[in-house]
Amino acid sequence: MTLWTAEEAAAATGGRATAGWRATGVSIDTRTLAPGDLFVALQAQRDGHDFVAQALERGAAAAMVGRVPDGLAPDAPLLVVPDVLAALTALGSAARARTRARVVGVTGSVGKTSTKEMLRTVLGGQGRVHAAEASYNNHWGVPLTLARMPADADFAVVEIGMNRPGEIAPLARLARLDVGLITTVAAAHLQAFDDLAGIAREKASILDGVAPGGVAILPLGLPVTPILLDKAAALGLRTLTFGPGGAYAPGEVTPGPEATVAQLLHAGGRRLFKIGSPGRHFAANGIAVLACADALGLDPALAAMDLGRWRPPAGRGTRERIVLDPVEDAWFDLIDDAFNANPASMGASLEVLALLEPQDGVGRVAAGRRVAILGDMLELGPTEAALHAGIAAHPALAAITRVHCVGPRMRALHDALPPARRGEWSETAEALAPRAHRLFDAGDIVLVKGSKGSRVWLIVDALRKLGHGHADQDEGSD
Repeated sequence: MTLWTAEEAAAATGGRATAGWRATGVSIDTRTLAPGDLFVALQAQRDGHDFVAQALERGAAAAMVGRVPDGLAPDAPLLVVPDVLAALTALGSAARARTRARVVGVTGSVGKTSTKEMLRTVLGGQGRVHAAEASYNNHWGVPLTLARMPADADFAVVEIGMNRPGEIAPLARLARLDVGLITTVAAAHLQAFDDLAGIAREKASILDGVAPGGVAILPLGLPVTPILLDKAAALGLRTLTFGPGGAYAPGEVTPGPEATVAQLLHAGGRRLFKIGSPGRHFAANGIAVLACADALGLDPALAAMDLGRWRPPAGRGTRERIVLDPVEDAWFDLIDDAFNANPASMGASLEVLALLEPQDGVGRVAAGRRVAILGDMLELGPTEAALHAGIAAHPALAAITRVHCVGPRMRALHDALPPARRGEWSETAEALAPRAHRLFDAGDIVLVKGSKGSRVWLIVDALRKLGHGHADQDEGSD
């Protein structure tokens, strides 16, 4: 199905099409480009203009460029624009203007991507839903998400993040939201903000993009909740609160090894729902999602049922069993949470690890263990050392056998750990990954958690490669 014609894209961006073409998608990366995509030559870490020829060779319908790269055929299909990022933003704005979809914007210090994916699952059960495949939540990710939106979508979910003040509001206005959802406000990106109140004000600015008559879905019970509520009131938005004491409140929450069963208390009644992963924090996100479903007028029973089909996305708490020896039935469980970290999400992940039961008697060590490999939490500002060391006081650590630390900031936690739980410390993930196999035993449960910049995903990759048949599975892959 055609997403953009040359004429439509030129009109939206003010650009010049060198040929007639029809694009079925939009891409910024030749590694994932599909035939028929419009390739957008962004200038970010690398200049996309250097890859235009490759994109066209791989079947791109056309390329959006700020200049014509050398060596292209005279009849190469291009959309020439004054500024590629501005043109992508204009394309996203045009996509938003032509769709009838109701758009939900999600932000928060913790749980943005998981909540976005829960919404994709729930909304997808009651209409055609569009959402970014990855955590595309910045100045180019939000326009790209919008530019990829089909005109006939019923719903869209847009994740909006930030690293510094002033980033959220323009993206929210671009998306023209019907619902603005804030998962929580916690100590994250403190390097760019004076305090938690500053973070709250920036998160609350997502509501600047909610259309008149729209809905704000806000967490109750935070020290900064009044900042969020005041913002919604000043904009005249209908407000739904979730969390203890909120209009959508948690009842009994029962995390298990494979799933979490929870009750939602609302309007004098109870709704039972299930999340396909252990963790109270996932249940809290699920309550916000069910509040959003109500705000959009969806069937509440069907929404609760569909929520049970959700699983954590890769790098966000995904649990998998790595089989070391199928004959000996030797395995360990890996929790991959290597994409993001701050004190709140670190605590939530440790709680999940403490909940799960290792297997005794299958490894060299008689008792199965809970092992944490924790990487640096980035962008925490001048109090980062204290925030890292403070993890040592988390109650969940009482159930964790050994904690290994990765990165210069995590040295503070390593030093603060009691000797019985203090594992290895490594300056970098690259240094630890080759000996990661020594940090656990069969029957153990291993959590790997850290900010993306800590690169602890390298340790996740090293642990996965220990699995039986891994090399065979990789053969023939592109």
